[in-house]
Amino acid sequence: MTTLAKNKQKAASTNHSLHPHITARWSPRVFSGQEITEEDIHHLLEAARWAPSSRNEQPWRFIYAFRGSEAYDNIFQCLSEFNQQWVRNAPVLMLTAYKEQFDSGIDNFHASHDLGLAVGIMSMQAQSMGIALHQMAGVNWREAQAIFEVPEGYHITTAIAVGYYGGDPDELPENLRKSELAERNRVPLAQFAVEGEWPEKSK
Repeated sequence: MTTLAKNKQKAASTNHSLHPHITARWSPRVFSGQEITEEDIHHLLEAARWAPSSRNEQPWRFIYAFRGSEAYDNIFQCLSEFNQQWVRNAPVLMLTAYKEQFDSGIDNFHASHDLGLAVGIMSMQAQSMGIALHQMAGVNWREAQAIFEVPEGYHITTAIAVGYYGGDPDELPENLRKSELAERNRVPLAQFAVEGEWPEKSK
Protein backbone atom coordinates (compact mmCIF):
# COMPACT_ATOMS: atom_id res chain seq x y z
CA MET A 1 0.00 0.00 0.00
CA THR A 2 1.34 3.42 -0.91
CA THR A 3 1.87 6.16 1.65
CA LEU A 4 -0.82 8.21 -0.07
CA ALA A 5 -3.31 5.33 0.18
CA LYS A 6 -2.55 4.98 3.89
CA ASN A 7 -3.13 8.68 4.30
CA LYS A 8 -6.70 8.31 3.05
CA GLN A 9 -7.54 5.50 5.47
CA LYS A 10 -8.16 7.63 8.53
CA ALA A 11 -11.79 6.81 9.28
CA ALA A 12 -12.52 6.87 13.00
CA SER A 13 -13.07 3.53 14.74
CA THR A 14 -16.26 4.39 16.65
CA ASN A 15 -18.18 2.45 19.31
CA HIS A 16 -21.52 3.56 17.84
CA SER A 17 -22.70 4.08 14.28
CA LEU A 18 -22.19 7.67 13.08
CA HIS A 19 -22.73 9.64 9.90
CA PRO A 20 -19.89 8.95 7.42
CA HIS A 21 -18.96 12.65 7.32
CA ILE A 22 -18.19 12.49 11.03
CA THR A 23 -16.14 9.30 10.93
CA ALA A 24 -14.19 10.43 7.85
CA ARG A 25 -13.39 13.94 9.08
CA TRP A 26 -9.83 14.53 10.24
CA SER A 27 -7.24 17.30 10.14
CA PRO A 28 -4.44 16.63 7.64
CA ARG A 29 -1.33 18.78 7.44
CA VAL A 30 -0.88 18.18 3.74
CA PHE A 31 -3.41 18.73 0.95
CA SER A 32 -3.86 17.72 -2.67
CA GLY A 33 -2.85 20.03 -5.50
CA GLN A 34 -6.50 20.85 -6.28
CA GLU A 35 -7.16 24.53 -5.73
CA ILE A 36 -9.92 25.86 -3.51
CA THR A 37 -12.16 28.23 -5.46
CA GLU A 38 -14.07 31.30 -4.34
CA GLU A 39 -17.24 29.29 -4.91
CA ASP A 40 -15.95 26.56 -2.58
CA ILE A 41 -15.36 29.15 0.14
CA HIS A 42 -18.84 30.58 -0.34
CA HIS A 43 -20.35 27.12 0.18
CA LEU A 44 -18.38 26.69 3.42
CA LEU A 45 -19.31 30.11 4.75
CA GLU A 46 -22.96 29.65 3.80
CA ALA A 47 -22.98 26.53 5.99
CA ALA A 48 -21.48 28.52 8.87
CA ARG A 49 -24.07 31.23 8.29
CA TRP A 50 -26.88 28.82 9.18
CA ALA A 51 -25.40 27.61 12.46
CA PRO A 52 -27.49 28.16 15.61
CA SER A 53 -26.55 31.11 17.80
CA SER A 54 -27.77 32.75 21.00
CA ARG A 55 -30.50 35.29 20.20
CA ASN A 56 -29.71 34.64 16.51
CA GLU A 57 -26.99 37.32 16.68
CA GLN A 58 -24.47 35.22 14.72
CA PRO A 59 -21.34 36.59 16.46
CA TRP A 60 -18.88 34.71 14.25
CA ARG A 61 -16.51 36.51 11.89
CA PHE A 62 -14.10 35.04 9.30
CA ILE A 63 -11.14 36.45 7.39
CA TYR A 64 -9.99 34.22 4.52
CA ALA A 65 -7.14 34.52 2.04
CA PHE A 66 -5.88 32.58 -0.98
CA ARG A 67 -2.29 31.43 -1.26
CA GLY A 68 -0.15 33.99 -3.09
CA SER A 69 -1.97 37.00 -1.64
CA GLU A 70 -0.65 39.52 0.87
CA ALA A 71 -3.47 38.62 3.26
CA TYR A 72 -2.41 34.94 3.15
CA ASP A 73 1.14 35.93 4.08
CA ASN A 74 -0.21 38.10 6.88
CA ILE A 75 -2.18 35.21 8.36
CA PHE A 76 0.85 32.95 7.96
CA GLN A 77 2.94 35.48 9.89
CA CYS A 78 0.55 35.21 12.85
CA LEU A 79 0.82 31.42 13.12
CA SER A 80 3.05 29.58 15.58
CA GLU A 81 6.42 28.30 14.34
CA PHE A 82 5.08 24.75 14.64
CA ASN A 83 2.17 25.46 12.28
CA GLN A 84 4.40 27.38 9.88
CA GLN A 85 6.33 24.13 9.29
CA TRP A 86 3.53 22.65 7.23
CA VAL A 87 0.78 25.15 6.51
CA ARG A 88 2.24 26.70 3.32
CA ASN A 89 0.75 23.87 1.25
CA ALA A 90 -2.80 24.92 2.19
CA PRO A 91 -4.56 26.77 -0.67
CA VAL A 92 -6.54 28.92 1.77
CA LEU A 93 -5.97 30.22 5.29
CA MET A 94 -8.67 31.61 7.56
CA LEU A 95 -8.87 33.45 10.83
CA THR A 96 -11.93 33.05 13.03
CA ALA A 97 -13.24 35.63 15.48
CA TYR A 98 -16.29 36.41 17.55
CA LYS A 99 -18.16 39.52 18.66
CA GLU A 100 -17.85 39.85 22.44
CA GLN A 101 -21.19 41.57 23.09
CA PHE A 102 -24.78 41.29 21.92
CA ASP A 103 -26.07 44.21 19.87
CA SER A 104 -27.69 45.41 23.10
CA GLY A 105 -24.23 45.93 24.64
CA ILE A 106 -24.53 43.05 27.12
CA ASP A 107 -21.56 40.65 27.23
CA ASN A 108 -22.20 37.56 25.09
CA PHE A 109 -20.85 34.73 27.22
CA HIS A 110 -21.91 32.27 24.50
CA ALA A 111 -20.15 33.91 21.55
CA SER A 112 -17.16 31.55 21.47
CA HIS A 113 -19.56 28.60 21.74
CA ASP A 114 -21.53 29.92 18.77
CA LEU A 115 -18.34 30.42 16.75
CA GLY A 116 -17.43 26.80 17.48
CA LEU A 117 -20.84 25.65 16.27
CA ALA A 118 -20.43 27.64 13.05
CA VAL A 119 -17.01 26.10 12.38
CA GLY A 120 -18.34 22.63 13.24
CA ILE A 121 -21.15 22.93 10.71
CA MET A 122 -18.69 24.38 8.20
CA SER A 123 -16.49 21.32 8.69
CA MET A 124 -19.37 18.98 7.85
CA GLN A 125 -20.11 20.96 4.67
CA ALA A 126 -16.41 20.79 3.83
CA GLN A 127 -16.44 17.02 4.39
CA SER A 128 -19.31 16.62 1.94
CA MET A 129 -17.15 18.40 -0.66
CA GLY A 130 -13.96 16.42 -0.03
CA ILE A 131 -12.39 19.45 1.65
CA ALA A 132 -10.41 19.24 4.87
CA LEU A 133 -10.26 21.93 7.55
CA HIS A 134 -7.27 21.86 9.88
CA GLN A 135 -8.07 24.12 12.81
CA MET A 136 -5.20 25.73 14.69
CA ALA A 137 -5.04 27.20 18.17
CA GLY A 138 -1.42 28.18 17.50
CA VAL A 139 -2.06 31.73 16.36
CA ASN A 140 -0.87 35.04 17.81
CA TRP A 141 -4.28 36.63 18.08
CA ARG A 142 -2.96 39.97 19.28
CA GLU A 143 -0.72 40.29 16.24
CA ALA A 144 -3.59 39.23 13.98
CA GLN A 145 -5.89 41.81 15.52
CA ALA A 146 -3.32 44.52 14.85
CA ILE A 147 -2.50 43.45 11.27
CA PHE A 148 -6.13 43.17 10.22
CA GLU A 149 -7.25 46.21 12.23
CA VAL A 150 -9.88 44.25 14.12
CA PRO A 151 -12.11 46.74 15.94
CA GLU A 152 -12.58 46.77 19.69
CA GLY A 153 -15.21 44.31 20.83
CA TYR A 154 -14.10 41.46 18.57
CA HIS A 155 -11.68 38.64 19.39
CA ILE A 156 -9.55 36.67 16.93
CA THR A 157 -9.75 33.07 18.12
CA THR A 158 -8.24 30.42 15.83
CA ALA A 159 -6.83 29.86 12.35
CA ILE A 160 -7.94 27.27 9.79
CA ALA A 161 -6.02 25.71 6.90
CA VAL A 162 -8.35 24.76 4.03
CA GLY A 163 -7.56 22.30 1.25
CA TYR A 164 -8.75 19.17 -0.52
CA TYR A 165 -7.91 15.81 0.99
CA GLY A 166 -5.33 13.67 -0.79
CA GLY A 167 -1.93 15.19 -0.07
CA ASP A 168 1.21 13.10 0.21
CA PRO A 169 2.63 12.87 3.78
CA ASP A 170 6.11 12.39 2.30
CA GLU A 171 6.04 16.12 1.57
CA LEU A 172 5.95 16.87 5.30
CA PRO A 173 8.95 17.34 7.60
CA GLU A 174 9.98 14.04 9.17
CA ASN A 175 8.78 15.08 12.64
CA LEU A 176 5.22 15.52 11.31
CA ARG A 177 5.04 12.58 8.93
CA LYS A 178 4.58 9.96 11.65
CA SER A 179 1.61 11.72 13.26
CA GLU A 180 0.03 12.23 9.84
CA LEU A 181 -0.07 8.46 9.33
CA ALA A 182 -0.96 7.47 12.89
CA GLU A 183 -4.36 6.04 13.76
CA ARG A 184 -6.89 8.43 15.23
CA ASN A 185 -7.99 8.02 18.83
CA ARG A 186 -10.30 9.62 21.39
CA VAL A 187 -10.86 9.31 25.13
CA PRO A 188 -13.73 7.01 26.22
CA LEU A 189 -17.24 8.47 26.50
CA ALA A 190 -17.33 7.85 30.26
CA GLN A 191 -14.39 10.19 30.71
CA PHE A 192 -16.41 13.24 29.64
CA ALA A 193 -20.12 12.35 29.92
CA VAL A 194 -21.93 10.63 32.82
CA GLU A 195 -25.63 10.55 33.60
CA GLY A 196 -26.59 12.58 36.64
CA GLU A 197 -23.16 13.59 37.96
CA TRP A 198 -19.87 15.22 37.07
CA PRO A 199 -17.80 12.75 34.98
CA GLU A 200 -14.64 12.79 37.12
CA LYS A 201 -16.72 12.06 40.23
CA SER A 202 -17.43 8.54 38.98
CA LYS A 203 -13.75 7.54 38.91
